Amino acid sequence: MFKRVINYLRTLFRVKAEAAMDPEIEIEQAIDEARKQDRQLRNQAAKVIAHREQIESRIEKSADQVGEAREMAKQALLRAERARTEEDMAGLDKWTNTASSLAMKLQASENNLESLKSQYEIAVAQADEANNAVQGNALRVQELAAKRMQLLGQIQQAKMQEEVNKAVETMSGALEVDKPSLERVENKIEERLANAKAHAEIAQSTPEGAEAELREAVSLAKADDKLAELRAELGLN
Repeated sequence: MFKRVINYLRTLFRVKAEAAMDPEIEIEQAIDEARKQDRQLRNQAAKVIAHREQIESRIEKSADQVGEAREMAKQALLRAERARTEEDMAGLDKWTNTASSLAMKLQASENNLESLKSQYEIAVAQADEANNAVQGNALRVQELAAKRMQLLGQIQQAKMQEEVNKAVETMSGALEVDKPSLERVENKIEERLANAKAHAEIAQSTPEGAEAELREAVSLAKADDKLAELRAELGLN
């Protein structure tokens, strides 16, 4: 049970950490890691290729040693044969023993040369593999760099869209806040108009209201008479 809780907490922490990471930082981390790996591969490849070059040099030296030992063994055999012909027993023993020593040296040199050739085949294969690994990782770095440009562009687009979304949400929120306020104002105006009309209607239904209405009618009639008088004076009738 305790182990399950620990695993759960680790997973929860990892998920939250991944969610909190900035995509731009993650891209840079991926490229930095690829470049670091590229440097390591190049260093390793250089060591492998250097090992191949060293074996090539040792093969050349070993081949020279084989050739030299073979030639000297032949010369020793020729001299031993000459001593035999001349019945020089001391010379015969000397050159026969020398030829035997050189033959053993030749055999050891040939064995060493064959061993170096086997090592060289392995070194060549390892060098090719190292070169392929370097080339493959170099391509991966280039792909990541191109992907980085693409992703950064997408991130910028996403940020712009997020800003637009925030602006729209802010505007929508403001409209939602203002709408009830305008409705309240409109209701208040309608209420005042209704009250004013009601008071006017009540005023007209009272004696005072009727009297006021009559006075207004008399005033209008007098005004009409005055206008007719002015028109007569002006000869406008």
